[in-house]
Amino acid sequence: MVPLLLVLLLVLILFGAGFALKVLWWIAIAVLVIWLIGFVARPRGGSGRWYRW
Repeated sequence: MVPLLLVLLLVLILFGAGFALKVLWWIAIAVLVIWLIGFVARPRGGSGRWYRW
């Protein structure tokens, strides 16, 4: 019974980690797209930076 519970726990941990990593990849892609849009559509005048820092 204990090995079965350990295997189920391992499967749940790996599934949760895989889902979290997939979500983090999508967030990273979205941030990259937003950054690229801001880089391309930056204002022509001024310092040329669309972010404040």
